[in-house]
Amino acid sequence: MRVLGLTGGIGMGKSTAAALFRRAGVRVFDADAEVRALQEPHGRALTAIGRLVPGSVREGVLDRGMLRRVALSDPAIIRGLEGILHPMVRRARERFIQRARRDGCRWVVLDIPLLFETGAERVCDAVAVVSAPARIQRARVLRRGKMTPAQLDAVLARQMPDALRRRRADVVLQTGLSRHDTLRQVRRLLRAMHEGTVPARARTRRKHA
Repeated sequence: MRVLGLTGGIGMGKSTAAALFRRAGVRVFDADAEVRALQEPHGRALTAIGRLVPGSVREGVLDRGMLRRVALSDPAIIRGLEGILHPMVRRARERFIQRARRDGCRWVVLDIPLLFETGAERVCDAVAVVSAPARIQRARVLRRGKMTPAQLDAVLARQMPDALRRRRADVVLQTGLSRHDTLRQVRRLLRAMHEGTVPARARTRRKHA
């Protein structure tokens, strides 16, 4: 079984690309969905989060707005949250890979926003990065109405620059044009996965890591 890492910055279109892989029948591990599940009412991460940010968890329910405000203003809180969540997500990812291998899957996709930042590219045979021009990225995120421009700037400052992601990628999916164009690129990658012609630079990096 082979593993494709799928990553990209906020608002780059990664969720759209992941949905296209699912539609094609490829199993996808969604790291963001795993984080949401850990933070659901009475989720497994809430006790530790409540200790890290007192008052953020009340009667087993996370105050996401409060946590976001505190985290964006304090890098130490962000590091603390990562220390809680990343190991839990990593264990869930390992279970996902084990199940897929037992089931005889040829390929799986790991949809992980912080793929490079957490070192998860080491378990991948290839990495696809979704990318779009910065103006389109900002417009997409701000259109959702969940972040102010200042909050978006804070998030972007913590993420790996898009140019660096693209340099480290084996495949770049350009999502700045249309959904149809993104679909065309994903189909081309799916065909390469089926034919065994996906670029292999990631395996070389992993071997010598």
